[in-house]
Amino acid sequence: MSKRNELYKCSESGQIVEVLVGGECGVAGMEHVVENTTDAATEKHVPVVEKIEGGYRVTVGEVEHPMTEAHSILWIELVTNNNEVLRKYLEPTDRPVAEFKT
Repeated sequence: MSKRNELYKCSESGQIVEVLVGGECGVAGMEHVVENTTDAATEKHVPVVEKIEGGYRVTVGEVEHPMTEAHSILWIELVTNNNEVLRKYLEPTDRPVAEFKT
């Protein structure tokens, strides 16, 4: 059973989808992507969230994550206490930082 906001990745194409409405639909060929489960350098992959005036700043990594064509962060997402999803998509040339107004 899939749940709202879960991520799935297609094993063939690499496409990533997010569940908007959970339910009993099959996700054959899709691998459930679970946050913080890869064996990666913690200091470069764990988000750092700081309160700023009018919102929050999220930086990927205590040591800022390097961004290259071969390895980059695709997006930064913040889920509020009200279940509102705030998201910023990134390009390999961007810094892995997002500011969200709340």
